[in-house]
Amino acid sequence: MWISDNWKEYELFDCGGGERLECWNGVWLVRPDPQAIWERSAPDHPRWASPDGRYLRSKSGGGEWQRFSMPERWTLSYGSLRFHIRPMNFKHTGLFPEQAVNWDWAGEQIRSAGRPVRVLNLFAYTGGATISAAAHGAGVCHVDAARGMVALGRENAALSGLADRPIRWIVDDCMKFIEREARRGSRYDAIIMDPPSYGRGPSGEVWHIEDALEGLVMSACALLSDDPLFVLVNSYSTGLSPWSAGYILQSCAERRYGGVTECGELGIPVTASGLCLPAGNAARWSRR
Repeated sequence: MWISDNWKEYELFDCGGGERLECWNGVWLVRPDPQAIWERSAPDHPRWASPDGRYLRSKSGGGEWQRFSMPERWTLSYGSLRFHIRPMNFKHTGLFPEQAVNWDWAGEQIRSAGRPVRVLNLFAYTGGATISAAAHGAGVCHVDAARGMVALGRENAALSGLADRPIRWIVDDCMKFIEREARRGSRYDAIIMDPPSYGRGPSGEVWHIEDALEGLVMSACALLSDDPLFVLVNSYSTGLSPWSAGYILQSCAERRYGGVTECGELGIPVTASGLCLPAGNAARWSRR
């Protein structure tokens, strides 16, 4: 398991009973988590009963935030990076703390390359991987179909002092963007993607990751330069093994360029118990 344990302003204090208790730079939140099916280690901690905000699921689907003393939005730092935290629909906050271990890994790949690096970040959300890559010296193409998420990515870049870095902010369907880039002959040294488990395209197309992942990854890998650095595929689909993406990377990247493919779960350390909460998975191919 790859563990995101370098946070200073984020803490997963406890989890269990299908929920997690977190502190986001002084703001305590309780959110549902389907992985936390064991007993809480600190059930009597007062913040379980009185958080600043709690997300409640609805029996009919979806849910809503209960706002007690939770601000509309606030900031959170990870090293030199800064992010706006804003509670959104579906229990999200605009940031996935477990991804920090991937930011560090990709940053090391970029920093050690010793040359200009072009990164394509697909399904890029609010830009955690984008601004981390830019902070490590890469030029980044940030692509997401949600205009609001791209706008938040721009804000996070500015908040981190990276507004003048070479970042292209693209609002587009990721697969269609890949197809256009292929026709244009565009090439990238590294690719990061975090495709959803399920979704609908702009024309009502239905997306299932199990059906679409192979075509997506192989089409994206066709945009790799002659001397690529890495490809990183994230997934939050509970029924999909990280090796499903790993075998695709072996086929379309490792066989052509060499290097190594590795797969694993992402985890967040739990303060009260010393356990690590599973929080998604990733497959990584790197040339080195």
